[in-house]
Amino acid sequence: MADMNFGSFGGTHNGALTTTYPAGVQSISDKYATYLKLFSGELFKAYQNQTIARDTVMRRTLKNGKSMQFIFTGGLESYYHEPGKPILGATTEGGSTSNKLAVAEKTIIMDDLLVASTFVYDLDEVLAHYDLRGEIARKLGYALANKYDSNIFRAIARAARQPGNVAASTGTNVNCGTEIEIGFAARAGQSTHADKLVEGFFRAAQRMDETNVPADGRVAVMSPSSYYQLLRTVDSNDLINRDEIGDSLQSGKGVYSIAGIRILKTNNMPSTFDAAVSGENNTYGGSSGADADNRSLQALIYNRDAVGVVEAIGPEVQTTNGDVSVMYQGDLIVSRLAMGCSDLNCAGAISLTAGGRTGTQGTPGTISASSELTARTGSTSQNEVIDIA
Repeated sequence: MADMNFGSFGGTHNGALTTTYPAGVQSISDKYATYLKLFSGELFKAYQNQTIARDTVMRRTLKNGKSMQFIFTGGLESYYHEPGKPILGATTEGGSTSNKLAVAEKTIIMDDLLVASTFVYDLDEVLAHYDLRGEIARKLGYALANKYDSNIFRAIARAARQPGNVAASTGTNVNCGTEIEIGFAARAGQSTHADKLVEGFFRAAQRMDETNVPADGRVAVMSPSSYYQLLRTVDSNDLINRDEIGDSLQSGKGVYSIAGIRILKTNNMPSTFDAAVSGENNTYGGSSGADADNRSLQALIYNRDAVGVVEAIGPEVQTTNGDVSVMYQGDLIVSRLAMGCSDLNCAGAISLTAGGRTGTQGTPGTISASSELTARTGSTSQNEVIDIA
């Protein structure tokens, strides 16, 4: 039988399989590369739209290494000089105490590779009446973003419970984290919840001012239930930018700030005992004791220096093609991200709690008025607790 000729983009062939297009037509490999760029762009856009914490903390890119060091320094004393007397680096005129600068180091390690993947069957894609890969790109981006935000908020909650890593020049530590107890009776859903949140915000702003935390970059996150209770209950004159009314208020984007602290809502607030997860090389929670208990957490207030994030990869997309796609009649699509997160300047991390912490991972106690935190002064061995219950 004579060879059959089939038309293809203006050319002919004899039925043999070809992987090239005639001159002037994009090649299969170029066509695939273009598709992958479009898919990656859609995933990254979804990732950026979903994550709220990425641009609110200190972020560094890690290259040629597995960890990054951050340096903390304390303060120095000053005094008035008397004519004729030598300046010898002491804390006072003629004193014997050396005016040394306290220095501490924090190392943030890269966690294991974070991945989200799915298999796209060719037939499913053919039969789908919607853009299947576009939807997959968005959901893969969301999966990475939710884990990214969750790790950052876990690190902030832990930072609020940390003692100071350097001492202030006056001898009183101001570099520790802070917890503000608003009282079990003011927990989410209670009638006094919104009013106590506002009081807590102003007290947090005062604490940050007292510890010289910069006013720029102060952010708060809370659950949607607390966020909307805040909007419904509290007089808008205290909270809402007068230019943000109507639709913006109803959409949940109308809250501008409380005490200069920008407010965001998230579903990734820590709300259980925080246990270590395989693959995490940084400590995101406490130990198995009460210091890992996030059940009474109502809001996190922080400055961008409170925690640090190191990134080595991504987010990126990888997918199969060629013989593998033919063999399985579909493509495996993998999104990946390599990051690590830990506390830095704990003075910039404040948590609002309603009932304190109690119990252990294995035997959690009951959060109640009797488990509320009591006021204490922060030091190099404990965090600061402010009781406004």
